[in-house]
Amino acid sequence: MRTVDPGTGTDAGPDFDEPPGESEEVKATPPQSRRMLVLCAVAGFVLGGGVLGLLWGLSGVHAGALDDALAACQALDRVGELPDTSRDAQPSLTPGLTPERLHRITAARELSAAAAQVNATYQPLADHIDGVSRMVLSLHFNDISGQRHLVQAQEICARI
Repeated sequence: MRTVDPGTGTDAGPDFDEPPGESEEVKATPPQSRRMLVLCAVAGFVLGGGVLGLLWGLSGVHAGALDDALAACQALDRVGELPDTSRDAQPSLTPGLTPERLHRITAARELSAAAAQVNATYQPLADHIDGVSRMVLSLHFNDISGQRHLVQAQEICARI
């Protein structure tokens, strides 16, 4: 039988003997797998990315919604007293609103909608301010539902 000398790479003669214990030890220990190391690295990366994303997502989004809701309430308050002609059988000509007041009611509607989009607890405020803005922009101050929306929006603003 011909064997190859591992040190030189040449053919060894028949008198070449391998030490029996050395070859058995080498064959007994399989090469270590890196699968577990790679799996742990990927799991750590995913877990770290998830925690970082969670912290980033919770870092003040709701505070922005509260600020928008408060600003919407302040804009609605600065609109001032709106005429209520819902009790009149035949309302007289409704006084026109200044452009500043119309801009404020539009700003209140947009701010409340932004707050509701971020935090659903502000959705009733957005709905009521939207009802008020539709009443104001159409100049139908005799709209009972618009007046009800105004009262509800003011009550919600008082609780914020």
